[in-house]
Amino acid sequence: MSDNAAAAPPVTAGVDTRPQWFGHPAQLARLFMTEMWERFGYYGMRALLTLYLAEHFLFSDSTTNGLYGAFTALVYLTPLFGGLLADRYLGSKRAVKFGAVLMAAGYFMLCFGGDAAKPFASINGERFAVEVVTAGEDKTQFITSGGERLQIKGQDDGSVALLRPDGSAAQTVAKDAFSSSGERSEFYVMLMLFALSLVTVGNGFFKPNISTIVGSLYADGDRRRDAGFTVFYMGINIGAFLSQFFLPLVALYFGWSLGFGLAAVGMLLSWLLMHFDGGRLDGYGDRPAGAGPNRDLLIYIAAIAFVPLTWLLFRNMLDTADVAAAAAKSGDGFLGYIASLPLLGRLMFFTFFAAIIGIPVYAWRTGSVKEFQMMAAAFVLIVFNVVFWTLFEQAGSSLTFFADRNTDRQIGSYLMPAGQVQVFNAIFIIMLAPVFSALWLWLAGRGREPGIPVKFGIALIGAGLGFLALVFGTQFAGPDFKVGLGWIALIYFIHSAAELCISPVGLSMITKLSMARIVAMMMGVWFLSIAVAQYVAGIVAQFASVETVGGEVTNLKVSLDTYVGVFSWIGWIAVGIGALLLLVSPFLKRWMHGVK
Repeated sequence: MSDNAAAAPPVTAGVDTRPQWFGHPAQLARLFMTEMWERFGYYGMRALLTLYLAEHFLFSDSTTNGLYGAFTALVYLTPLFGGLLADRYLGSKRAVKFGAVLMAAGYFMLCFGGDAAKPFASINGERFAVEVVTAGEDKTQFITSGGERLQIKGQDDGSVALLRPDGSAAQTVAKDAFSSSGERSEFYVMLMLFALSLVTVGNGFFKPNISTIVGSLYADGDRRRDAGFTVFYMGINIGAFLSQFFLPLVALYFGWSLGFGLAAVGMLLSWLLMHFDGGRLDGYGDRPAGAGPNRDLLIYIAAIAFVPLTWLLFRNMLDTADVAAAAAKSGDGFLGYIASLPLLGRLMFFTFFAAIIGIPVYAWRTGSVKEFQMMAAAFVLIVFNVVFWTLFEQAGSSLTFFADRNTDRQIGSYLMPAGQVQVFNAIFIIMLAPVFSALWLWLAGRGREPGIPVKFGIALIGAGLGFLALVFGTQFAGPDFKVGLGWIALIYFIHSAAELCISPVGLSMITKLSMARIVAMMMGVWFLSIAVAQYVAGIVAQFASVETVGGEVTNLKVSLDTYVGVFSWIGWIAVGIGALLLLVSPFLKRWMHGVK
């Protein structure tokens, strides 16, 4: 039995006798703040990461998107193991504190990136240094060939024109004969991957267990649970808002290192709140009863030993991302990509399929018919959850690049950094979370609250409509092939509303439908489904990859057309899948046995 199941809240005659915080157990306030600062660190780092990889290390779009997808996938995969270890041995509080230390170390390590990579281009096998000239938002790339300084200009058909100062073409290079990259330090690449590995392993201990402690604050049948998770989710987004607003500005004016350093400070504040809790969390997240001998040190050593293995997975992804992306864009398309999966992809899909088959079998063999049906319903929703997060997590990859390249971010005299557009999600969540929390309570009081499957279906349709709204907005792009910032804000508004239908509800759903003895592991499976979605999101983003020189595209029309094609495709697919879930929701509701 998990530590959280053992720590039953003191409820007498249906009345919660503990100190309250806005109608919820007072412990929720500390967990709210702990998660807020942890998310400050994570989302601040995420707001910088793709642009850092593309602009500092000069990785290609396909490499950047592939590595970003691999990182975010492993961030959500490791909670499967962190939740299990907390359930069996550590207890949630120890797991959270250990994870916070590893993540802070990873963020600090990202501060050391060395000198920026030096761009170069290869033309018919001959290598040329690239000079990048910046004028406000505009960046122009040049090479020197035969004593002439020539501008690199991408063409609509994928070829590259080398232009003289008077605009005439000195040479047109076929698409296959032109490539670009950067000369970078392998030591700092290794250090960056090691930092991401520390964050990945640390998050595995932190993420599932903080949510499990929140679930343990409420007795079975407590109708405040969904609202409590929504409040908790609001704390996440306050942290995200603070970091996504300020850290891109810090990185722009003071450098990447200070931006990542502030993310580390946020993570340390999260650890301090958990470590010095003044006894407020006594009885919640403690070491589980019957855990046997203290194995804490052994678990910590094993976790640290897992960091180099994670580094190898990232290294493999880095080395194979361009090849895999080329396969995805070839005649074989998506199936071609699957056939060329790197090691991490195979691990990801194998683990997911093992979980969605093995755990229900375990429930069927060891639980009652009711428990099995509830677990089966949970897994159906987990599979649909993959689709939602595949779309939503384009925010850190393809949508960030779209904002950087094809969005007019000028607001009066203020030019919004591309990484800062992610703050729209946090702003809208903060605005909408109280509304949705009150809405669910109001509907529940009248017996009209939508069931969990219906909320999931609405979320999927919303995710698809967000992309379709942005695609609609691209028809109003100016002659510079850039859309207004309002269209980016609109997709984030729609996605934020959709997110509030699935994410806090999903966390609550896991704690209510899971068998008590494996609730933390099921929380890990929930994050595993998001991990698979992150990986698939990386695949989608690679389909949206655009050729760059010196970290910048050379033809904005090509990039706009590429994004429109991919966003249209995934938008309509999501709407169709969401509609399918609404159709089957009555059948799932019966298997949930009254869980709302």
